[in-house]
Amino acid sequence: MQAIDIPDAYTNGWQQTRQADTLLADRYVEFTRIGDPLADAVIAACQSVSAEQQRGWFTRGLAYGSDAIADAPQPLRDFLAVAATPPDWFDPTQTLAGCQGFHGHSELFIAAFVGAVLIEGFSTLISQSFSITGKLVDQGTNRLKQNNRHLAEIFMPGGLEPGGDGWKLSVRIRLMHASIRFMLAKSSEWDGTAWGVPICASHIAYSTAAFSGGLLAQARKLGAELTPEQEASFMMIWRYSGHLMGVPEELQVSTQAQALHLTRIGRGCEPPPDLASIQLANGLINSAPIVAGITDSAARQKLVKTIYKVSRALIGDTLADQLHYPPSSRLGVISAFKMRTRVDKWVRRAIPRWEQHRRFQQFQLMLGLSTDGSIHYRMPQHLHAERDRQD
Repeated sequence: MQAIDIPDAYTNGWQQTRQADTLLADRYVEFTRIGDPLADAVIAACQSVSAEQQRGWFTRGLAYGSDAIADAPQPLRDFLAVAATPPDWFDPTQTLAGCQGFHGHSELFIAAFVGAVLIEGFSTLISQSFSITGKLVDQGTNRLKQNNRHLAEIFMPGGLEPGGDGWKLSVRIRLMHASIRFMLAKSSEWDGTAWGVPICASHIAYSTAAFSGGLLAQARKLGAELTPEQEASFMMIWRYSGHLMGVPEELQVSTQAQALHLTRIGRGCEPPPDLASIQLANGLINSAPIVAGITDSAARQKLVKTIYKVSRALIGDTLADQLHYPPSSRLGVISAFKMRTRVDKWVRRAIPRWEQHRRFQQFQLMLGLSTDGSIHYRMPQHLHAERDRQD
């Protein structure tokens, strides 16, 4: 076997996890040393120009294609040409079923997203990247809105077609990650020997698997019911979004079973959650009432307490305790949530006009939990969020 350059923090978990799936465990730790060659080349090529020039190129290029930015560096034009070319396995005519499945249960997907899969995603060492930059601890509310918006936009019909908002947001996230990776790689705060590459390919793949197969599983626990066609479409939508965000082909998943297997192997290779993960997970949960627009202090505390209970029930006691959740019982939490979902479905079937009203309410809620305004393409100019805001 070819020797693998394993970051120190992964050694113990990797050795144990290889017993379950040697090939995938090896591949996972191997890609902790790899970022995103295409996007990284773009950010490196743009360092000699101003932030405004970069933003202009990104804005025009993502809206009108590489031909609209003839004056841009070749790596950026090549990057956009690749992003605008869907892989053979993506069929835009098959996305409607996934969009319908998502919007039919959007409140359950958002609950599972905030209460489980975002938490699980940030329990990996990707938390170090966001902790050092302050982009979650310092800007948790805005970050949660951005994640919610990305989720909403990729499940809009046509959202993942080139030029669509879901497509643009996926590519923007990829460039943002590359920009942060560029700065972290030069920072003394990043321990490459222990952690590997900042926002590495493995972490983007892990997050995409959690946001697809993991999200389906968690939403189902809360009462979501999708047809096999809707689930297959849901997975394809997320696979394509992950492809746009830079997930290498070797770590892409096409089925829910593959996604759940990747997250199990990845979680096994990862070290236990550290202080950064604890801060990020609890910060996300405490940001939720603010994102929901709740201003009353008592109401905020009540919602946070509820989210902690539901989140613990979804992710399990082991991870919840590692993340220093407040103690609570999981007994009956999911059953009560599913019962409320069943009653709501019964009412919607019995009263068709209520079904229309309910869907409109869900759509409004989803929009309210997302970032307002248009998509911007200003890349961070400083490593730390507080300095970046001052410019």
